[in-house]
Amino acid sequence: MQITDKHNERIAKMTFSSVYPHYVTKVESKGRTVKELHQVIEWLTGFDEKKLQKLIDEKVTFETFFQRAKLNPKAQLITGVICGYRIEEIENPLTKQARYLDKLVDELAKGRKMEKILRT
Repeated sequence: MQITDKHNERIAKMTFSSVYPHYVTKVESKGRTVKELHQVIEWLTGFDEKKLQKLIDEKVTFETFFQRAKLNPKAQLITGVICGYRIEEIENPLTKQARYLDKLVDELAKGRKMEKILRT
């Protein structure tokens, strides 16, 4: 699939708070916990639960969310296909970071072991 500028812009302007409940629903429906979700998000972004809640309350966009994040150096080890896009082929840094998060949430929901999700 080809990623367009319009697609990149849509992701940049989307609020994290609008997507977060979907992450929670997805992982809980597969028997995982919000605590595990927060562990995955913190591993990727450096945001602890308190900071994450503040960002949700502020209704920050994904652009702001990832500007404030301190991305884990091992994030580049996240590969594969998510939402029809091969992560390692995504050129736009913000779109790639958003897909990293989507992929981690997907792996958590699919029951992958936490050590593998966190690339340890």
